[in-house]
Amino acid sequence: MEYVFYFLSQGNNNVLVRQSSSGEWPFKVLLRDFTGVFHTRYFQTSANHRDELLTVKTPAFAESVTEGDVRWEKAVGDTVAEDEVVCEIETDKTSVPVPSPAAGVLEELLVEDGGRVEGGMALFKIRKGAGGAAKAAPAAAVEQAAPPPPPPAAPTPTAMPPVPPVPTTPVRATPGPPLSSVLCPQVKMNRMRLRIAQRLKEAQNTCAMLTTFNEVDMSNITEMRAFHKDAFLKKHNIKLGFMSAFVKASAYALADQPSVNAVIDEATKEIVYRDYVDISVAVSTPKGLVVPVIRNVETMNFADIEKTINALGEKARSNQLAVEDMDGAPSPSSAILGMHGIFQRPVAINGKVEIRPMMYVALTYDHRLVDGREAVTFLRKIKAVVEDPRVVLLDM
Repeated sequence: MEYVFYFLSQGNNNVLVRQSSSGEWPFKVLLRDFTGVFHTRYFQTSANHRDELLTVKTPAFAESVTEGDVRWEKAVGDTVAEDEVVCEIETDKTSVPVPSPAAGVLEELLVEDGGRVEGGMALFKIRKGAGGAAKAAPAAAVEQAAPPPPPPAAPTPTAMPPVPPVPTTPVRATPGPPLSSVLCPQVKMNRMRLRIAQRLKEAQNTCAMLTTFNEVDMSNITEMRAFHKDAFLKKHNIKLGFMSAFVKASAYALADQPSVNAVIDEATKEIVYRDYVDISVAVSTPKGLVVPVIRNVETMNFADIEKTINALGEKARSNQLAVEDMDGAPSPSSAILGMHGIFQRPVAINGKVEIRPMMYVALTYDHRLVDGREAVTFLRKIKAVVEDPRVVLLDM
């Protein structure tokens, strides 16, 4: 129900009258049976107030992220729904979607596509509750002028025209465009790829990188996975893979070799020995490689690790990783464990040659912090746990 308010006065008596109204606004009050002085007031419906102009700002970033590049999904005049993504801010670690706070029409984009923004900067303006943009009126049909009359026919020549002399100087061919621009497309590097390249170069310039190899017999872990995978899937609603075994083995080996779990503080020139185990797992996405962090792995079992890896992988592939999911890992990493494919190879077992599923593992580490003895011992611990998971249960 809508109401009309008007103010009447007669002598020293003032009266405020409220009357319901369903008519169109503005509404003018007229009273025929009132002998005093009346004051007329005009009112507007609340529909006009619903067309509110909102300014949307950049969301707050994490502490390790200060800026990002804007990539627009919508243009000026587009109608957007509430919570519909208007743009994405690509940071060094992930992309942050910026949704519309309300349904309406985009009035103005305050940052150009690819522009750099910081936390709290104004991004765009939206007209809340407005309808779609008015369609442009069709252009009037242009009258086609009558075609000009054809020119008169030229007289037929009676003699052959003279033949021009053949040039004696060599004719130089016009150079064509460079071959690289014709055959090789050139694509600008996105912000994530630039940051990956920068961090890799920083690690190369800062760390004394060294790699040590070992091989792992995958027979027992493969047999355990094949025997328990159906029951594991039924109970935990997730498949049992090999990653949980290697992550758990890495946590066990890191607890045994604390120097591999340490990091050098470049500012204070001190070695920081961490009393917890956070392991980053690389996930490939269309925009680049991301490394979300599995936290406190030392307290997890195989099921917890598999669930966490699956959840982080789904978030990475759907571009929903938050910066907090990747914060906390040392940069550059003090050690990286690389796992290769599983291949059937002949190996010596108790003096006999047998065909076993074997996998090479490689540990790349900072030789300033980790010596060769610690690296070899670390890989042997991983090999022991993967080849016989009972080692973890017996704390051997």
